[in-house]
Amino acid sequence: MFRFAAFAVSAIIFAAAQVALPAIAGPANVGPEKCEKCHRDETKVWEGTAHAKSFKTIHKHKTGKEILKAVGEKRMKRSEICATCHYTTVEDGGKSKPVAGPSCESCHGKASEWIAIHNDYGGAGVKREQESAEHKAARIQKAKAAGMIRPEMLYDVAANCMSCHGLANENLSGEHASAMLDNGHPLNTNYEIVEYSQGTVRHRFYPPDVTVNKEMTKAEMARFYVIGQAAALVSATEAIKKTQHAKYVEGQNKRIAKAKSVLSKVPEASALLAAPSADAGRALADAIADKDLTAIVGGELPTKFK
Repeated sequence: MFRFAAFAVSAIIFAAAQVALPAIAGPANVGPEKCEKCHRDETKVWEGTAHAKSFKTIHKHKTGKEILKAVGEKRMKRSEICATCHYTTVEDGGKSKPVAGPSCESCHGKASEWIAIHNDYGGAGVKREQESAEHKAARIQKAKAAGMIRPEMLYDVAANCMSCHGLANENLSGEHASAMLDNGHPLNTNYEIVEYSQGTVRHRFYPPDVTVNKEMTKAEMARFYVIGQAAALVSATEAIKKTQHAKYVEGQNKRIAKAKSVLSKVPEASALLAAPSADAGRALADAIADKDLTAIVGGELPTKFK
């Protein structure tokens, strides 16, 4: 099963954080350092990715100043708009400040309400390897109910990636998306989840050997490819309502057309195609969970990864 596990950020990056964004009500990030304690192998992978390195570099991008000016901001690390996708922010004295680039909670959901559940293996002093199967099952369900996006929740993981890489985050207004595009911000209409997730960010450490970063099988890739297209369809269908900006609409339509061309080959995707929604996307993921779709989409799978 595909595993999007937690990440961590170095103390140097953590100390470099500067900001004072308004605090946001509701679940909050706890920061990648909280995940590092248990997920050290995943941490090592993350530290070598563009996601981690971007914390020190993204604000120096040549088009950054023009984009910031267009949305009425002056500094990326003080911008709520930019923080939506480019930073992991934590609460500090009633304010939110960025401490890393995209990290653990960017994929797995803000952890303030589920991390204690996730770390409880059955009481004080009980280690993970001592946890009973019954307790583990209950713990997983409670963590999910509290907002955790588990590695096996493939549709939700893919949807998180699509929301930012498709310039389609629900917290990004159409006005800002349009201004960003007009000033050089990319809209990656060709973003494909397998190509990106199985490259430098791949971190699939799970039993029986948790020291090995496992590669996906072709069957796993085929399923995730289809699920990624489902997430792209839902993301673009919602995003296109944001604005009538020509370039934005064109980009979202391109994403929709690609997704439909793939999903039309998958019988289980009929309901999703008729009415794109997150629930329909999750239902599709469940319906194909044990199926080998390589005969249908195998020829479209990437052979090189980002």
